[in-house]
Amino acid sequence: MNPTLGLAIFLAVLLTVKGFLKPSFSPTSYEALGQAQRQKERMAAKKLTKQNMDFGFRLLKKLVSNNPGRNILLSPLSISTAFSMLCLGARDSTLDEIKKGFNFRNMPEKDLHEGFHYIIRKLNQETQDIKMSIGNTLFIDQKLQPQSKFLEDAENFYSAETIPTNFQNLENTQKQINDFISHKTHGKINNLIKNIDPGTVMLLTNYIFFRGKWRHEFDPNRTKEEDFFLKKNSSVKVPMMFQSGMYQVGYDDKLSCTILKIPYWKNITAIFILPDEGKLKDLEEDLQVDIFSRWKTLLSRRVVDVSVPRLYITGTFDLKKTLSYMGVTKIFEEHGDLTKISPSRSLKVSKVSPPGLDSTPAAQRPSPGPRQTRGHSGCQSGLYPPVGASMNPALPLTNPVIPGKPHKACQPHASSLSNCYYFGNQFNVANVDQGLEQLPGLELV
Repeated sequence: MNPTLGLAIFLAVLLTVKGFLKPSFSPTSYEALGQAQRQKERMAAKKLTKQNMDFGFRLLKKLVSNNPGRNILLSPLSISTAFSMLCLGARDSTLDEIKKGFNFRNMPEKDLHEGFHYIIRKLNQETQDIKMSIGNTLFIDQKLQPQSKFLEDAENFYSAETIPTNFQNLENTQKQINDFISHKTHGKINNLIKNIDPGTVMLLTNYIFFRGKWRHEFDPNRTKEEDFFLKKNSSVKVPMMFQSGMYQVGYDDKLSCTILKIPYWKNITAIFILPDEGKLKDLEEDLQVDIFSRWKTLLSRRVVDVSVPRLYITGTFDLKKTLSYMGVTKIFEEHGDLTKISPSRSLKVSKVSPPGLDSTPAAQRPSPGPRQTRGHSGCQSGLYPPVGASMNPALPLTNPVIPGKPHKACQPHASSLSNCYYFGNQFNVANVDQGLEQLPGLELV
């Protein structure tokens, strides 16, 4: 009998691009760079990947500690990209705090931005089997008059578009931004901006879309509803995909967890980690950067039966408090220094909060109904793609998931099966002179 691996819950999913650090990416604009410069960016991205993964684990542990018993969904890339862009406008202790809090302290600032430049270009790809896109946009009030150097660097390093915006008419501005993001994501992300507070002078949006085909497709006819345990004696019915085949799988005796790799096409892999019952806390506490190198040595190819639940998550989370615990405070305060954005304005970031995600490891779209939250014995579920290795810059989602209508954008191809993730991020920068205490911040949909 084949060993059975029931992935009814998982702590983490990683999408890894095997060739990420290979110098094979060469769009026309990138070819214009000299070979030495391309190599420099590649090495900066390699260092950045490791440092950002370390930041991601520290952030995860802090979120788990501050939010016991709640679901956490985490991808460090989104928040790191946004705050790295803000480094372009920060000075002195404000800049130092960001670099220290995000584990960028030992990277020269130019290497930091060149590393993200390489990563963003690598993540933007589209083939018959994979579509992955990431984009950044700055909506700037006409009265802000930002430094041209800030705008040039945001464009050159982060491919950020700049859109002049009239934040005096909030209703029209909200529609303008939502229409723009909807167009850029081919209608996959709609109504990203729910509200904009008066006093906003710049809004940074980041949109991400990933759709991939499993290399070994799940049979929709084998998807069926099964129990998904929220607590030890509490469960809901969820659609559970099933597949029997040859996979790389292993068991970590030290962390008491099973590791499974499920490949997509184009050298992208999802890694599922299933802790033993009651062992999630131990796993969370021991996660560190070199863990994946060790897990790689534990994997071997063998036939297993795999059950994977559908994942639909929505929620909100204010990241400002958590980042403050990690030493990032000045950028949220009146005395923070963002004068490289605008020397004539006192600016601050007031709130960072992601409100949603639609993620479907899909073999068949279910009808709306109860959705999975935590796994058995109160285990939390999470999705963790580290920078440079993944599809989606997402931030933690810690609210319990709720029923809702499936997103049409994740319908699988007519002749194939797909996995879709899309995220939209919103960053507001406010004029401190307005005396605002709270603004909508980083937002995920």
